[in-house]
Amino acid sequence: MVIVKRCIAVTVILLTGISAVMAQSSNNQREMSVEESYLQQSVELMVIREQSRAESRDMKMIALEYIGDAIGRGNTGTEVKEALEYMALEGVMNKARENGRVVNNYPDVRAKAAMYLGELGTVEAKDALIKVVLADPEPMVLTEAVKSLAKIGLNDNDETVNAISWVVTRFDVLNPDNLLALSALEAFEILAEKNGGLKDPSAIRTIIRIADGPYIRPVQQRARALLGDLRQYSGSSDSNSQNSQNSARQ
Repeated sequence: MVIVKRCIAVTVILLTGISAVMAQSSNNQREMSVEESYLQQSVELMVIREQSRAESRDMKMIALEYIGDAIGRGNTGTEVKEALEYMALEGVMNKARENGRVVNNYPDVRAKAAMYLGELGTVEAKDALIKVVLADPEPMVLTEAVKSLAKIGLNDNDETVNAISWVVTRFDVLNPDNLLALSALEAFEILAEKNGGLKDPSAIRTIIRIADGPYIRPVQQRARALLGDLRQYSGSSDSNSQNSQNSARQ
C-alpha cells in the first residue's frame, strides 16, 4: 500500500509539472517550443515507465491509457515498446512472488498490452507477441496477441503462423476455446492475404483440426470456408510458376 501511494504521489507531481508547462505556453499565447515539447515527452515516458513497473494493477492500467494516447500521437519509441513488452509478459515470464504465490498475475493488463503491441506494428512488437503466444496460459491474452500478430502481418520464415498453430493445437488437446480458434482463423486469413498464401503445413493442419474439432458450428464453418479460400493462392502460385517456365522456354 505504501508503494502504491508513493507511485500515485510521483505520478501526481509529474503530471502537475506537465500541466504547468502547458499552462505557461497557453498563457503566453505561443506554440510550445521544441525544448518544452521534448521535456513534456520525456516526463510522460518516465511516468509510463515507472507506472508499468509498479506493483499496483491500477497503476499499470493507467500506464496503458497513457501509452494509448502516446501511440495515437505517433510516439512509438523504444520506451513505449519496452513498457508494453514488460506488461504483456508480467506474471508469466516476469514473476513476483510472495510466500511462494505469484502476486503480479494480471491477465487483463497483459491482454491490453498485447493489443497495443499490435498498434506499434514493428518487428520488435511482433517478436514480443510471439513470446506471449508461446508462454501465456490465458485464452483472453492469447486471443489479443493473435489478433495483433495478424494486424502487424509479418510472417518471415513462417514464424508467426507456426506460433499461432502451436498455441491453438495446445488448447485443442485439453481445453478448446472458440474465441481463440476464431481469432486464429481470422489471423491465418489476413496473413495469407499479406504474404501470398500460407506455406506452413502446420497452419493447414490447424485449420482442419478446427473444422473437424469440438468447436461450435459457426467456427467450424469458418474453418471450412477458409480452407476453400486458401486454394486461390495455390492456383495463383502454380499459374505464376507455369508462366515463368513458359517464358524460360521461349
